[in-house]
Amino acid sequence: MAQGEIAKTEYDLFIIGGGINGTGIARDAQGRGLSVCLAEMGDLAGATSSKSTKLFHGGLRYLEFFEVGLVKKALVEREVLLEAMPHISWPMRFVLPYSPDMRFEGETPTSKLLNTVMPWMKGRRPDWIIRVGLFMYDNLGGRKYLPGTKTLDLRNAPEGVPLEDRFKKAYEYSDCWVEDSRLVVLNARDAEARGARVLTRTKVVTAEREDGVWSVTIEDGETGAQEKIRAKGLVNAGGPWVENVVKNTVRMNSSEGVRLVRGSHIVVPKLFDHEKAYFFQGEDGRIIFAIPYETDFTLIGTTDKDHGSDPSVKAECTPEEQQYLCDFVSNYLKADVSRDDIVWTYSGVRPLYDDGAKSATAATRDYVLSVDAGPATDGPVGMEPPLLNVFGGKITTYRKLAEQAMAKLAPFYPGLKPDWTARVPMPGGDFPVDGVEAQIDSLKSAHPFLSDYHARRLIRAYGTEAKEICDGADTAEGMGRDFGGTLTEAEVRWLMEREYARTAEDVVWRRTKLGLRMTDEQVAALDTWMLEARGVAQAAE
Repeated sequence: MAQGEIAKTEYDLFIIGGGINGTGIARDAQGRGLSVCLAEMGDLAGATSSKSTKLFHGGLRYLEFFEVGLVKKALVEREVLLEAMPHISWPMRFVLPYSPDMRFEGETPTSKLLNTVMPWMKGRRPDWIIRVGLFMYDNLGGRKYLPGTKTLDLRNAPEGVPLEDRFKKAYEYSDCWVEDSRLVVLNARDAEARGARVLTRTKVVTAEREDGVWSVTIEDGETGAQEKIRAKGLVNAGGPWVENVVKNTVRMNSSEGVRLVRGSHIVVPKLFDHEKAYFFQGEDGRIIFAIPYETDFTLIGTTDKDHGSDPSVKAECTPEEQQYLCDFVSNYLKADVSRDDIVWTYSGVRPLYDDGAKSATAATRDYVLSVDAGPATDGPVGMEPPLLNVFGGKITTYRKLAEQAMAKLAPFYPGLKPDWTARVPMPGGDFPVDGVEAQIDSLKSAHPFLSDYHARRLIRAYGTEAKEICDGADTAEGMGRDFGGTLTEAEVRWLMEREYARTAEDVVWRRTKLGLRMTDEQVAALDTWMLEARGVAQAAE
């Protein structure tokens, strides 16, 4: 907002929640011609949306639960998203080693069917059922950029080198990597560039229908200052807090709810010397991934544990979960992984729609969009201003969720523009899917002082906008203060001015993952610098 500009207080749509669903809906709605205001009580992607396994994927294992529609929807969407954000998303090959000891988890619909027709299998997962699943995975959604499945002989393939010798065969298939928290920020930025108002560290205190519109009271988390906003419609994209918003903020009764499921991950030093990921199946039927991460590390996860009913309880990777993940991956690798190897852990709470499933793993990953808008009681003749509650969802289908949310709201906004977000580039993503190397070469040519790692990191984070960050710098000193881990003052200023970053944590764990490379002292120095820089900027306004 320009200096001296007064923020408007009346909007077509107010959105609670700055995760992937909230920012995705904000971008979509603003691009259709609605005026949008979004409020997030913390930092963008501060909870679930920065704690995923960071994959655009169909969810191969969901086929065992017969969630074919969800898988197809996600598979179709992978390449749509890939074209819109080739800097923060890219194709990745997954290696699935096979062992006759593999079993289904509990009683999935597929295992029940097999136990009925093939009782001698006793819960084992035969190789042919995996191949059938992969055939469906290859063909349900269509593929333009992603190659299909092939079989590997692990006895003479490089992918077999890190694995125990008992694994002779593997299947290799395709999915996509995505930088989840950057995706959230880019959606927010694009929404704001199109005219939306994006407020972080801003809590919604109350929201109530009044005179035919929503009257929303928001509170600045730093100053405590309150403001009233009026909106024709309200979206509750609170993620794990979606039920809390319904009951305590909007103060409504609802029979719908979420099941909070904790997914934990560990990060260890690099475990293998290739860029493919592993899909490991446990003898208990669970699956985990081991994924190349941030050049020098391996990401291992995830778990599925019920988290309880209170979203304010911090999600942490427990010692038991850490040991479980270490044991799981060690069962596949020649070199064991122990808790002493762990350099970082993270855990997120996924707000799955509560469908009454017996286990956290079996709970549906699909989403439910619920609109509340009864006949008007105290406002104009017609319908009450709508409330759209978003239950569940997954990062791969966030754009489709936003489209379907707008379809649900369309009756309340005559003349709403049609769907538009498919393949429209995110900020920095205006180059071909196969153009990353050319972007890196161009950046290094313009700024020869950048190391290979630094140039690649900048392109992978900012795409074509990396040139703006480096603009005017002929030497490393031209980038300003060096905070460590290749993080410079020029980049931090960009993140503060363009990407809503206010603290060191915002920068080193969400906008980047440089917390893996910086010391505690360096992070503390960055935090102090950012606090001072913000104070100077506020004094100048």
